[in-house]
Amino acid sequence: MAWLMLLPWTAFLLLPSCLSETLPDPPILGVFRGSLGAFNYSDFQIFNYTQTLDHFSYRPGSSATFQQRYAVNFRYWGGANSSSPIFVYTGGEGGLFLEIFTAGFFTDNAPRFRALLVYMEHRYYGESVPFSSREEAYRNSTTLGYFNSAQALADYAELITDLKRRLSAENCPVIAAGGSYGGMLAAWLRLKYPHVAYGALASSAPILYFDSTTPMDGYFVIATNDFRQISENCYETIKQSWSEIDRIASLPDGLGILSKKFMTCSVLKKTGELKAYLKQIYTTSAQYDYPPHYPVQQICSAIDGADQDSDILDQIFAGVVAIKGERPCYDVFESYFPPSVIEGWTWQACSEMEIPIDCYANETMFEESRFDLQGFTKFCQNAFGATPRAHWIAINFGDHEMKTVLGKFGSNIIFSNGLRDPYSAGGILQNISDSVVAVHSEQGAHCLDLLPSSSDTPEWLISQRMTEVKIIEGWLEQYHAMD
Repeated sequence: MAWLMLLPWTAFLLLPSCLSETLPDPPILGVFRGSLGAFNYSDFQIFNYTQTLDHFSYRPGSSATFQQRYAVNFRYWGGANSSSPIFVYTGGEGGLFLEIFTAGFFTDNAPRFRALLVYMEHRYYGESVPFSSREEAYRNSTTLGYFNSAQALADYAELITDLKRRLSAENCPVIAAGGSYGGMLAAWLRLKYPHVAYGALASSAPILYFDSTTPMDGYFVIATNDFRQISENCYETIKQSWSEIDRIASLPDGLGILSKKFMTCSVLKKTGELKAYLKQIYTTSAQYDYPPHYPVQQICSAIDGADQDSDILDQIFAGVVAIKGERPCYDVFESYFPPSVIEGWTWQACSEMEIPIDCYANETMFEESRFDLQGFTKFCQNAFGATPRAHWIAINFGDHEMKTVLGKFGSNIIFSNGLRDPYSAGGILQNISDSVVAVHSEQGAHCLDLLPSSSDTPEWLISQRMTEVKIIEGWLEQYHAMD
């Protein structure tokens, strides 16, 4: 979720996504650029499904539909007669083609399972936009009112059911998988529609980060620890830099001095612009601390390698260059997300997906920042005319007592996490039962287990993925034993 956007009330809205629609500059996610050339999109066929706009109403006009995109890879499927499994990817905010590419776990293991691969695009993202245009769909809370997780889950259930019927594959078990928000959707699909999804792999799903179930500062504590484990000096330099930015800004033409020091593309108007930019670099690097580049290590190596007698902000700027590369100038408003993703997730946060995240200065390397529910509510009302339903996720899915819910009512769910991922603070990290299990790695990062394998995949990641494969094999053996 990734991903980090500083909102006007100074609270942080974190976008739970495995990637944006446009790949960020290396080295943060350079692993994808390295394997992109070997990826074969020609194996996938793109379809449109005439999807129901409102699954839960029978009033006049509720029969409206829209075109939902999905992709199918038939290459490895053993066929309906063999009851070979169907792997479905519960898409989040990334868009269909990025989902196909990043969910390499499916493609890598499809031959082993002789699986059919299905990737479903989330309503209102990518090209699966209701109404006549994106502008119309996002016009106000009336048209956005159909944009929520319950409707998305119903989309997936309907599409899967119809696809199985058309393929005469009613006896083929469905295993759902997704990452981050999509990972939550995969787990919720198994809980809400167990007759549709026989099992679910929920990767980096911060399913406990709602309704104050998780300590609100967990995200920034883990991000801080990622840096501190690499270098105490790096951690201290970053921690001290915020007050140094304020000190320079207080000088005559202080913002001009900061603009020159950080080579910003436009003169800074306030220190918050620079601070938000740096926070985004640090948190994104921690969340996506992927091999073989390990951006946290790159930042700290640059900071530690700078002249320790130089200005502290020169050391910080060295870390920026290590991640962003050498540029004529640095755009502090640069986003890892296209506007459509930002707009879509902002609506979701303003309606039901409120993830309250605090940052306490004495526990992290960041400045103090408290989640301001009143300010957040005012922003949402001004932006959309909507008031956040802060407790709805807990009511709808049982998050406040999620472990109890999973233990009593859940089965066949893997919650996978990398403990270097700040979102693991809101993840399921211990087995709930024999069939609701936690798989994690000390070195792992956000959604890393779902990504395509490569020649430099470390052994610990290979081991984590294999554990997940064997658990899914066990589910399918049980399924076929019931025939």
